[in-house]
Amino acid sequence: MEFAISLPFFSFLLFLLFLLLHQPRLLLSQQVYVDNKQLDCDDPSYNNITEGFACNGPRTCRAYVTFRSTAVYSSLVSVAYLLNSQPYIAEMTSINNLTDVEPLAPDTLIISPVDCACTSSSPSYYQHNASYVLKSESDTYYLLANDTYQGLSTCQALVAENPYDFENLSAGMNLTVPVRCACPTANQSSAGAKYLLAYLVGWDDSPTSIAEMFGVSEKSVLDANELTEESVIYPFTPILVPLSTEPMKIVTAAPPASAPEAPPVVVGGNSGSSKKWVFVSVGVGGGGLAVALVAVALWFFCYNSRKRKQSKSSGLAPKKYSETSTTDHASLPVKGGSFSGFSSGIREAIDTLTVYTFPDLQIATGFFSKDNKINGSVYRGKFKNDDAAVKVLKGDVSGEINILKQINHANIVRLSGFCVHKGNTYLVYEYAENGSLSDWLHYKKLESYSVLSWKQRVQVAYHIADALNYLHNYMNPPYVHKNLKGSNILLDANFRAMVANFGLARAMEDVDEEDGLQMTRHVVGTQGYMAPEYIENGVITPQLDIFAFGVVMLELLSGREAAGDTKNGEELLSAAIKRVLDGDSARANLRGFIDPSLKDEYPLDLAFSMAGLAKRCVADDLNARPEMTEVFMTLSKILSSSLDWDPSDELDRSHSMSHGR
Repeated sequence: MEFAISLPFFSFLLFLLFLLLHQPRLLLSQQVYVDNKQLDCDDPSYNNITEGFACNGPRTCRAYVTFRSTAVYSSLVSVAYLLNSQPYIAEMTSINNLTDVEPLAPDTLIISPVDCACTSSSPSYYQHNASYVLKSESDTYYLLANDTYQGLSTCQALVAENPYDFENLSAGMNLTVPVRCACPTANQSSAGAKYLLAYLVGWDDSPTSIAEMFGVSEKSVLDANELTEESVIYPFTPILVPLSTEPMKIVTAAPPASAPEAPPVVVGGNSGSSKKWVFVSVGVGGGGLAVALVAVALWFFCYNSRKRKQSKSSGLAPKKYSETSTTDHASLPVKGGSFSGFSSGIREAIDTLTVYTFPDLQIATGFFSKDNKINGSVYRGKFKNDDAAVKVLKGDVSGEINILKQINHANIVRLSGFCVHKGNTYLVYEYAENGSLSDWLHYKKLESYSVLSWKQRVQVAYHIADALNYLHNYMNPPYVHKNLKGSNILLDANFRAMVANFGLARAMEDVDEEDGLQMTRHVVGTQGYMAPEYIENGVITPQLDIFAFGVVMLELLSGREAAGDTKNGEELLSAAIKRVLDGDSARANLRGFIDPSLKDEYPLDLAFSMAGLAKRCVADDLNARPEMTEVFMTLSKILSSSLDWDPSDELDRSHSMSHGR
């Protein structure tokens, strides 16, 4: 009898001894969830949690973080630059099943690889370093961590990493941004985890849904963050997810009809259950009663765990721009038809475009009436209540068709179909409700046109740069537009800019191997937009587009035409900007150069940056011009700052400057 009583008791003691021996290792296999403590920037007692995840595994590793797209960071490239993940752009495109330049729907969840490493500080934390230049005087560590970086950093970590205190931050400062990441510990690795992913919690997320999203066990997620079933997790805070393989695109369901108003996300299952287990972390020196309670709780948890209701993740699945198309109820059948009348180039496009009959176009355009004429040989048409632009061209335009059929980019006009009739080709494009950029800049005195605001102008420049960056760097082979100008930039109802008219575009595949140049004797273009090397020697490189884009930026800044009349005769904008910025009092001269219709409602510092970029783009030496990638990223920063800019800031600044004189 005595032996029968002591055996279970002895087994229980062995169980307790097992817990005591393994508890320190269990702790090392976890990271403390940051909770909402990162929001209290002034409380130093939280620093051990908020400065980063504890360095308790390998000193370096590959890790992953998530980021939700915004109006400013709306492509994989811009997200990669923000997170300092440029070397992994190709991998990001594969993981997220997206091209690196296609526009992202708002709040699209992006996965990015990062290089995670331990800091040299004591205690040591895991982090991945990014850099960020402050855009305005109103920027703070709090906003940078929780708004720009969406909780991937903390104000406490920023303070620890940078030499500037809260009160001494100013625009132009280059800050190091410690991005939260972590590496698997030995225990996690032995359990099969190869990577840790820092997932930004959303409103409808729970550890259950997060685990389902990545195909891992809920317990592994709870353990990795020292959470229990009844813990509370909060939106916009990172939670670690152990992964045995590299992550792939997150596919989420449609969002609920109405989003909740900022509730905390509660871990666990049935809220009506009365069973709530709280597991107390105990060290080797803990009291016997506490250890016994832990043991009993663990035993009960292991053998009497309740079934919990599984919650499903939800979110907005990105809708690609190509999902909307202008189709016609009477388009010709494609399969099995005879297209002997088409050129070989057009025959190649049959499978991807709608082929219209000429009567279809006549009905859509009101028999090409004057009322539907937009400009030149372009007419407005209506197909199934959708507006479209119908462009009439003579001869074979298969080159333009075959370029546009390859493109799916929001800032390049979309070709939806065509028709060939009596030697003419009719191209059907998406409709741009607001016409061309030239109309808005140079005919703004007409009642139908108002003044483009500063933010609209920067947005247009950004869109054009995005399109050119796509043509130069992400098409295979790369293309040069060759005819970029204000009249070939169209604006939709929301002032989204689209590059149009690819009739002169040239593929950069047959280039001289030694200098990478193409040459032509047939120089065609518009005065003021053509680069010197093209006019003089017929040289064709991507720098040809860079020059023309520099001129377009100058048009956006000044409101003037590329080649306009002055008191001293005709002056090219590409020459005028050199006179403005190279002389004395460059900023004062720039004020005189800026479009007077803007009045003082623009940030001079940002205008100066944009003017300097444009000046580099119109350099006479093509080798002195920046690459399109640099232009695009510089404009993304100018746009980011412009979206945060308030006209009252400029007014206050001008008043303070006048009082200081």
